[in-house]
Amino acid sequence: MTDPIDTRPNLPLGLAECGFSGVIQHLAAGDAGSALSADELECRLIELGFVEGARVTVLHEGIVGRDPIAVRVENVTIAVRRREAMAIIVA
Repeated sequence: MTDPIDTRPNLPLGLAECGFSGVIQHLAAGDAGSALSADELECRLIELGFVEGARVTVLHEGIVGRDPIAVRVENVTIAVRRREAMAIIVA
């Protein structure tokens, strides 16, 4: 039986709606539009646990502009700005 997550297209985590659950495919820090350099953003995301293959769930969205978002990466809950979450490609 095929996992339904495998058939979904890749999308940036920053575009995911509350309740979304998926797996991190890769990081694309150069495309995020963050104030941080691509290398710095990628290092920061990896240190927080956003690594390829990790399960991620969007738990909550901020009231103003739906930012930041609270996500669970494996067993850790983290708040991240949507523009930085654009660097996390999930399916």
